[in-house]
Amino acid sequence: MYEIENVLRDYAWGSTTAIASLLGRPESGGPEAELWIGAHTDSPSVAHVPEDGTATPLDALIASDPEHFLGTESVTRFGPRLPFLAKILAAAQPLSLQVHPSLEQARAGFARENAEGVAADAPHRNYRDDNHKPEMIFALTPFEALCGFRPPAETRELLLHVASACESVDAQPPAVITALLDDLGDGDEGAGLRKAFERLITGGEAVAEATTQVVASLLSRGSLAPYEAELGTAISLNEKYPGDPGVLISLLLNRISLQPGESVYLPAGNVHAYLHGLGVEVMASSDNVLRGGLTPKFVDVPELLRTIDFHPVAVPMLNAEKTVLDQELYRPPFEEFQLQRIELGPNDGPVPLAQSGAAVVIVVAGDVYLDSPKGDLQLSRGGSAFLAAAEAPVNVHPVAGSTQPALAFAVTTGL
Repeated sequence: MYEIENVLRDYAWGSTTAIASLLGRPESGGPEAELWIGAHTDSPSVAHVPEDGTATPLDALIASDPEHFLGTESVTRFGPRLPFLAKILAAAQPLSLQVHPSLEQARAGFARENAEGVAADAPHRNYRDDNHKPEMIFALTPFEALCGFRPPAETRELLLHVASACESVDAQPPAVITALLDDLGDGDEGAGLRKAFERLITGGEAVAEATTQVVASLLSRGSLAPYEAELGTAISLNEKYPGDPGVLISLLLNRISLQPGESVYLPAGNVHAYLHGLGVEVMASSDNVLRGGLTPKFVDVPELLRTIDFHPVAVPMLNAEKTVLDQELYRPPFEEFQLQRIELGPNDGPVPLAQSGAAVVIVVAGDVYLDSPKGDLQLSRGGSAFLAAAEAPVNVHPVAGSTQPALAFAVTTGL
């Protein structure tokens, strides 16, 4: 077992307090957006080797003996790299509107940009690696997000409400809103959503002007009922990104509010944006993002349109599974990862780690004791560890003499 130190990303949208408060450490004084827990080559965790006290990047440690650290099944399925990346994510402001590619799209796009000589760190590069990035988010606090296309018939009702608000103030709604209503009336839901999205993402000044008019009309009318969450989100997004196409695109998407303990998963092609909250995010080990608005960063519209799945979806909630061993598991339909929530009272017995291949563990409350036939390790709040596949089976215990409950999360493959 290896205790690890993790890399903190200071993106501007990050909270200045949430991660430090969760892990019980001093604040840095700047935004703290994501704590990366894993072996992604951009920001690998650092493993402390107990035998000699040295510190080694986790990707290098794994590369020294992939079969030992990852297990034969994982290496056969995913290659000699840790297939998942865990994060503590703290959004104080909205993230960009984005989508992640499929595995085939990622491989083709990465190879194409390499062949074209696009620098690895170029701001206009779409594909940072050759992997897909399905993901899930487990809410630690109330968590707000946009997630996937709502059924067009429901969006038309919302847009009719917007048109009515404009008429009550401006005599007539913007032509863009009228066109969207026509687009979404198409009998083919996917085709209608694609037309509406493409109209907004390529609409330029006409969309910016329509956004300004819509927001002004909504503010003048006062009441946003019965669409307070959706329209309130559009208004707040416009404050940060005035006239951005993502403001009106947000009205095409499911607006969700997760309570602590709730979770959703996001497959390839799902347009989404995290708006606010603290959570445990888990994904396939990739940094591939196609952005669609609400950002000053590069937006590649043609590639974005090739990547999006334009079918309406129900909110992809992910419920816990309880095993006969009292393991609380969150298992999305992806082979790369699963999440285990481990809550222990001071007098509870051990909970077996649901380990398939390598695993990472992070403690967010109290103290835990990890025990296996090959070693043991105690972790306190804020501590984390990497467990080799060869370490299994591992049990998670409360620490003897502790009077406080403990809470930890573990990630392993979903094989």
